[in-house]
Amino acid sequence: MAPLTPLTFIAFADGQASPHHCLRYANTLARAVAGQVVQLRVSEPSVTVPGRLMAEPCAPDDLLCQATTAAELASVAQELRARCVAQVIPDLPPALVRELADRHHPLVFVLSQRYPDDEGDESLATTCAKLLQTSYPVLVVPLTAPAGQVPRRILIAADREPFRLAANSQPLRQLLALPHSEILIVHVAGALEDGRGYDLAEKAVLGSGLVEGLPAPELRGYEHGSYPHGLLAAVRETRADLVVVLARQRSYLSELFHRSVTVRLLENCPVPVLVLPTAPGGFE
Repeated sequence: MAPLTPLTFIAFADGQASPHHCLRYANTLARAVAGQVVQLRVSEPSVTVPGRLMAEPCAPDDLLCQATTAAELASVAQELRARCVAQVIPDLPPALVRELADRHHPLVFVLSQRYPDDEGDESLATTCAKLLQTSYPVLVVPLTAPAGQVPRRILIAADREPFRLAANSQPLRQLLALPHSEILIVHVAGALEDGRGYDLAEKAVLGSGLVEGLPAPELRGYEHGSYPHGLLAAVRETRADLVVVLARQRSYLSELFHRSVTVRLLENCPVPVLVLPTAPGGFE
């Protein structure tokens, strides 16, 4: 029998912020599930040709820059206990994102939450939308999150709408099933919502199979005029250390994703946010 392929976390080293924070967080999760980490750094366009994973001949200074970057990534990899592979890539056109997904079949893409004044070439929303289009989950890690701590108190943000997990989201249940984990289903209702929202949100999560076989989750309900603010208040009150949100295909394939509640949460949440793609169509 062929050996099982270890679960792979693809972590992006972000030079705009603390470059290896999300890598170390990914390493912590990978160790918890006996997985591996593929660490990536998006190089400057002058170093590689967009759409290719291999570097092309370029000026000596560029080659030195690339070699230094690769050496730096390799050095960090040696510090980590999970199996780790370093790779330098060009920028992230959609074709290259799909190539990464097809090559590594990741459990999740991991990237850092940006500083508010970062002026990188691409926004967090744009990067997340590209990655979600592969139907693989995305985990955004704020720089304040403890890199060596496995999440134990997990908040699932649920709405009234039934859903099915995309096939690539199913393996993430292993993170929810780690020992000593507590699962909370949170529904934030608007002031004009009827009282059925909380029951429908719980029914949606239980019916999806996301928490099947796990200890019975606790249901918490909140009422707030602003959904993002209500959810952030729930994160603080419950002392959650991971938030799980659902991404329906109609959302991240649309330009409206950049102004969505999910993106506002990704940009402002004080704890890591795991975005799980749902199956196309769902129960619609």
